[in-house]
Amino acid sequence: MTQTSDNVTWLTQEAYNQLKAELEYLSGPARTEIAKKIEAAREEGDLRENGGYHAAKEEQGKQELRVRQLTQLLDNAKVGEAPADDGIVEPGMVVTIAFDGDEDDTLTFLMASREYASSDIETYSPQSPLGVGVNGKKVGDEAEYELPNGKKAMVKILEAKPYTG
Repeated sequence: MTQTSDNVTWLTQEAYNQLKAELEYLSGPARTEIAKKIEAAREEGDLRENGGYHAAKEEQGKQELRVRQLTQLLDNAKVGEAPADDGIVEPGMVVTIAFDGDEDDTLTFLMASREYASSDIETYSPQSPLGVGVNGKKVGDEAEYELPNGKKAMVKILEAKPYTG
């Protein structure tokens, strides 16, 4: 899980290892692969009309951006344990909320950095309007957050448990 404050990102050891492995792959084997693709496309001739060359260069640019993002994230990371199971909403917790106190209209999500978004559970960043509104609240508390249209919405915290993967 991750929590960002003052450019420090808190990560579990597992998350750190996963991101470090991705960085090592992108910095080594993936760089070699893309360089080979670019060289092969370059040998095809006129670069202005060479779609393969332009696609490979674009892929290289995206890859290098990800390398820079991961490097910065890991350089500012603090590795630690998952949050305590104390019912307090914080990064690393799976949170269930009820909209406007209606316990039939609920949402369960992982509060974590986008680095941790997965298809298993919806992820909200601690910096998102909902994340800011519920962060630090306890089970049973109500929280207010701003909707994209500028209006305010109320939610009630029904559950907050550490994410177990």
